[in-house]
Amino acid sequence: MKLSRNTIRIAMIFLIMASTSQAVSKRGTTAASFLEIGIGARGTAMGNAYVAVVDDVNSLYWNPGGLALMKKSEVSFIQTNWLAGISFNNVSAAFPMGNLGTVGFALTSIAIEEMDVTTVDQPDGTGERFGASDLSATLGWGRKFTDRFSFGANVKYIEERIWHMKASSVAVDLGTTFKTQFRDLKVGMSVSNFGGKMQLKGDDTLIEVDVAPDQEGNNSRINAHLDTDYWSLPLTFRVGLAADVFKIQHGKLTLAVDAAHPNNYSESISVGGEFNLLDLAFLRAGQTFYLDDVDEDGKALSPEGFSVGGGVNLLIARNLRFKLDLAYGDWGILSDTRRFSLSLEF
Repeated sequence: MKLSRNTIRIAMIFLIMASTSQAVSKRGTTAASFLEIGIGARGTAMGNAYVAVVDDVNSLYWNPGGLALMKKSEVSFIQTNWLAGISFNNVSAAFPMGNLGTVGFALTSIAIEEMDVTTVDQPDGTGERFGASDLSATLGWGRKFTDRFSFGANVKYIEERIWHMKASSVAVDLGTTFKTQFRDLKVGMSVSNFGGKMQLKGDDTLIEVDVAPDQEGNNSRINAHLDTDYWSLPLTFRVGLAADVFKIQHGKLTLAVDAAHPNNYSESISVGGEFNLLDLAFLRAGQTFYLDDVDEDGKALSPEGFSVGGGVNLLIARNLRFKLDLAYGDWGILSDTRRFSLSLEF
């Protein structure tokens, strides 16, 4: 059977597309990248393998279904000197309300120090200064529907600013947790940042145009704005497993593995562990491995490396517990990060 020339051409086009599709990178194709910074030193110390483990106030970030697993109210404060001199701050709170479920809220902000405005004609500065900042405000809810299954949802407002420009959007997160009958193996799933696109608007796109240059007596300085593009949010789907694989009289070892599928990066696998001693002291470690994200020599392009950390959990009053968690992350040429989380449980 002979193949027509058109059939051969179509087959060649598909072969070329298939061979080049892996070379197309999704990096830098979304807005509000700060939403991808993990919140809480416990989860980040475990290499981001946390979607099936989380059962505290940081469920508002990782998996809102974990809110339903909280037994007491909790407030958390985080301040981190992030990469490139960026200041990262978060405050979160969640309150169990019986059969109504658990309600929580979180406020996250990042900012950079102001910098001089420079132009081609004035490379040493115009005398003006500009800054950039991001903000997200989250309202979440989670509830147990059976003794093994829980569901949660967030709604969040997202805003980005740079100089006189601003972009904003609204998004939702969904999450579930399920405890199986196989050695209490837990399964967690979440979808984060499902929402509308963002577009920068403001005075920095203001220009003056002549809409009718060929007509005499027209206004040649009509105000107009340049049209900026729309950018999607960093949508991420996570699924994970977690189990207590080793128990002794005074401690236990929890291992977890997560798979993440973002819309702006390659897929990744995260593995992590936590050793719990008497519910007082904790040791954690983990790492994230990015798939199909290597150079021609097989070297990983992502700078994120091994993470390690620990924590203490102290009863300081009858119904008041103090929790301090630390995490260290290796980011290669971008230096390292040290994160601190302070929580009060009551």
